[in-house]
Amino acid sequence: MKLKTALMGAVACFAMAPAAFAERGADGNVKVLYSQAVSIMNAYLSSGTKDVEAGSLVLEPLAGFNEAGDVIPRLVTEIPSVENGGISEDLTTITWKLIPGLLWSDGTPVTADDAVFTYEYCTHPEGGCAQAARYEGIASVEAVDPATVKITFDGPKPNPFTAFVGATSPILQKAQFANCLGAAAPTCTEANFNPIGTGPFVVTDFKVNDVVEMAANPNYRDPAKPAFATLTLKGGGDAAGAARAVMETGEFDYAWNTQINPELQAQMEAGGKGKFVNAFGTLVERIEMNMTDPSADLPEGERATAKHPHPILSDLNVRKALSMAIDRQLLVDVGYGAAGRATCNLVPAPEIYASPNTDCIAQDMEGAKALLEQAGWTDSDGDGIREKDGKKFTLLYQTSVNAVRQDFQALIKGWWNELGVEVELKAIDGGVYFGGDPGSPDTFQKFYADVEMYANNFDGTDPEPYLAQYTCEKAPRPETQWQGENINRFCDPAYDAMVVELAQTRDMEARGALARKMNEVLTKDTYVVVPLVDRGRLSAHSNTLGGVVLNTWDSELWNASDWFRVK
Repeated sequence: MKLKTALMGAVACFAMAPAAFAERGADGNVKVLYSQAVSIMNAYLSSGTKDVEAGSLVLEPLAGFNEAGDVIPRLVTEIPSVENGGISEDLTTITWKLIPGLLWSDGTPVTADDAVFTYEYCTHPEGGCAQAARYEGIASVEAVDPATVKITFDGPKPNPFTAFVGATSPILQKAQFANCLGAAAPTCTEANFNPIGTGPFVVTDFKVNDVVEMAANPNYRDPAKPAFATLTLKGGGDAAGAARAVMETGEFDYAWNTQINPELQAQMEAGGKGKFVNAFGTLVERIEMNMTDPSADLPEGERATAKHPHPILSDLNVRKALSMAIDRQLLVDVGYGAAGRATCNLVPAPEIYASPNTDCIAQDMEGAKALLEQAGWTDSDGDGIREKDGKKFTLLYQTSVNAVRQDFQALIKGWWNELGVEVELKAIDGGVYFGGDPGSPDTFQKFYADVEMYANNFDGTDPEPYLAQYTCEKAPRPETQWQGENINRFCDPAYDAMVVELAQTRDMEARGALARKMNEVLTKDTYVVVPLVDRGRLSAHSNTLGGVVLNTWDSELWNASDWFRVK
């Protein structure tokens, strides 16, 4: 875990700013394109990366991570440490000092009470929080004084940089969200779409699953930033179209997640209008196995909940067989080339946390067939589809609309068909699939399918909060408004105990060993998560957009305040 002092990180950040930053808003408009449209600006009500990153332009945490994974200050004077007294010797408390005179975009003071309220907001017993794992192991959050936030943990916390650190854990303004606690959270449309923040921009117009218009925050803490007076964040379409809008037509300045095949990348870059930026971090494309029954025949309040185990996928041998049938290297070759690596791990980096397991890389179709036979799934009538106890082996396999993902679906369907599995494919608009609308049947949190595919990663370089997402209590369900990080409803008390142990393990080698073990519980031992590709982040920006630094450890828009127009 990289915990370099933030003052060094802060110097590095400010050093990026060019001399052109003479006046806030001098460079006009910047246009950003996300192929998955933004559905909400509040990261606590959506696990979708596109919503978290759009929100990060407005809502900020106390601290974040730079492109090297180092913790850097956002709203605080320095990063707490044992040496400077900000972290207690016994590692049970961390104290943050707000920047003096810090203001919300509406001109009111930011205080420690806002941080206390944010903690209460995400941990409210009657509500669902999409980022609850960030607040794991906290006994209390208190305002020592208006500028001092003290977090007390329920035991020694070797990695205290979870709550209020990174784009998934921003500070909310208490005054704006005061009436939005618990079950009321998703009903606060004005606050969720137009949050008052401390970031470089403020929302001026929000059209759900379409476009977000923003303007420079008049009370941003650096008077010379941002260089752009306005920012337009357009959503929708697909990855290839987003890439073309930067690399060929020049209509946009930045395109996020340009997940296209290597040949198309080369063709577009040859045009000379922009460049692709790529870096590896912790982003893994995976298949999640639903451990609960998503059948529409069940009552709405019981569908895809722990009340009904999955009738097929509850069997370990079945999940393992489905994984064994996949040729991961072919997926990489078809979809990513040098921007992807076949993986068996949910946590591919940093090295200390990455399991050496490579057992899943080689496809083993015959072994997979034998496992299904062993599990009692046979094709007794010769129609090519296995059955057991009168039930056909059929799966609904869903993901978001994206050319590479549809290629993956087609390939994996073919392999599973060869196994004797009937597969129905479903592709959902990314803005809906990764949105947090509790009323939609098509969100990846609701998981009304048997298996689903997407990519995810974690903030920073320590996977503790990421691995903590898979505890029993974090399963999305009706009483949490379908929010929660445990997407596949995996539940194992022994794993929950490991989460507690990891939070209290100080020795780095021991932390690494435990994290690797937890990764293997989810992948190698149980196959509830089936990793496919360790994906490099791939985005595109115009040659006229300066200051872009790709960051795989935090929001990709982490330094938008430093962007400028190349003259």
